[in-house]
Amino acid sequence: MYKISDFAEMTGLTKETLRYYAEVKLLEPAFIDPANHYRYYDDGSYFLAILLLKLRRLGFTIQEMISVMEDESFANLEALLMQKRKLIKKQVEELQGQMEEIDAFLESGKEEES
Repeated sequence: MYKISDFAEMTGLTKETLRYYAEVKLLEPAFIDPANHYRYYDDGSYFLAILLLKLRRLGFTIQEMISVMEDESFANLEALLMQKRKLIKKQVEELQGQMEEIDAFLESGKEEES
């Protein structure tokens, strides 16, 4: 069992994030000491924490992460990842279009100066 500070260091999640994840039932401690209310995590919690960290880096919202964690078989994870990939691709295309518009606008200003 790992104290919250040790677990935070192991996973790269902050203690505040771990407390928040417990509050929203995303990642609850394996054990809470009834005497002092210290939170303890186990090796199973480690796997889930790393998964949550990865999902957060991939742009998943808290609600999307909850959806993943509620499906204990993770059967829906691939579909969610493909959906997220499609969304990111669309955002990249939109941003590329905006950059092209900016470039065209800047070029039109240069032509007027000549």
